[in-house]
Amino acid sequence: MLDTMTVPNSSAAGTGTGHGTGHGVGHRAPLSHATTEFEKKDRCGDLPHRPRVLLGKMGLDGHDRGVKVIARALRDSGIHVIYSGLWQTPRSLAISARDEDCDVICASMMSNSHLVLGPKLVGELRGMGRGDLPVYMGGILPQEDIPQLKDLGVARCFTTGVGLLDIVEAVRSAVRARSATIGGGGLTAQLARDISLVHDGKTLRSGAKKRRPRRVVGITVYPVSLKKKLVAQMVSEYSRRSKGGEAGFTGRAAVVAFDPMSPITSGALLGDRLRVDFNSIGEGVYYRSLAISGEDYHALPEILELIGGASEGESGEDGAFDLVFVETVGAGQNETKIRQYVDTTAVVLTPGMGDAVQMDKAGILEIADVFVCNKADHPGEHELVRDLRDVAGRRAILETVATRGEGVSEVLERVMARP
Repeated sequence: MLDTMTVPNSSAAGTGTGHGTGHGVGHRAPLSHATTEFEKKDRCGDLPHRPRVLLGKMGLDGHDRGVKVIARALRDSGIHVIYSGLWQTPRSLAISARDEDCDVICASMMSNSHLVLGPKLVGELRGMGRGDLPVYMGGILPQEDIPQLKDLGVARCFTTGVGLLDIVEAVRSAVRARSATIGGGGLTAQLARDISLVHDGKTLRSGAKKRRPRRVVGITVYPVSLKKKLVAQMVSEYSRRSKGGEAGFTGRAAVVAFDPMSPITSGALLGDRLRVDFNSIGEGVYYRSLAISGEDYHALPEILELIGGASEGESGEDGAFDLVFVETVGAGQNETKIRQYVDTTAVVLTPGMGDAVQMDKAGILEIADVFVCNKADHPGEHELVRDLRDVAGRRAILETVATRGEGVSEVLERVMARP
């Protein structure tokens, strides 16, 4: 949470030397000190569930190095970390925390606006029916302002120099056993809780509505191709067209984004929200980040039905979720199971991914209904399209530059079209 924090040395960070206390005791090194000295260790296996913490920076401060150090330390302690990025507003953070069913929000401040933005965040959470979520705040916080922040609803404050294990322990302390229902939280808050329970293999409340969305699109990559930015652009485009009443674009879009879980600590760093401008989208799109091992999509069918049924019959900006994107980890040629759960599969590729021999290998390219060549402005694009034509047959090959929004509309229309 703290961009000006200092990181404890190896003994204070818990490297197994027996000298660390986890309370900031010991010598301290500047932020540039190697963070690999923080021991990767599951510190959360005894809790009712894996802690889910939302990290974000409110205000105009554009520095997030300290936040990333903390995100890695939390992940390396077995925590699931949702990082929402820079320049967040109180409302955007509150929406993210509700939709992700977090246990705690950790907000970083450096812009001398803590007495304004902190209470606003607390108020936004209450307005969304999630006033139970604790808000932790850290950064440049004058000691004399801390009592006032706490009086205004901020649960805990962290000033510069705090130890990483202190932050880990604070997140641990926020975890409570999940109830099946969220009173007064609204449809979306309840959907978020339902997804948490199903994903963790827990008992779902009775009476939860289920309906498969009208369209489910799987997005996977080979190898790395700015998939998250492309998905963010497509859901933004869908939201814009839906609000404009364009034919064929009804209701809202949702995204279920999977990221890998650490095989050592079971922690995860979920950065799916980084590419989305929630300050402008608001509640037009539902995003949910989930950590898995390998291709473990056991809960996905029920999650999709919960999303489809959550707001069935609603209209306007609170309309039903009719389009759902499922974003896979997509790290290798043999990751193909997603095809079993979706209506259409788009495989995203980039120039320079390999030669034509790689194209002929069985695996991820076989499951594509649509090929998307992202970074089409990079060298090697023509060669990529040429090689794809040899294996694509009648399947569409579309080109995009996701960072500029080029070609996004064409891809969206294609994946929404019925075969």
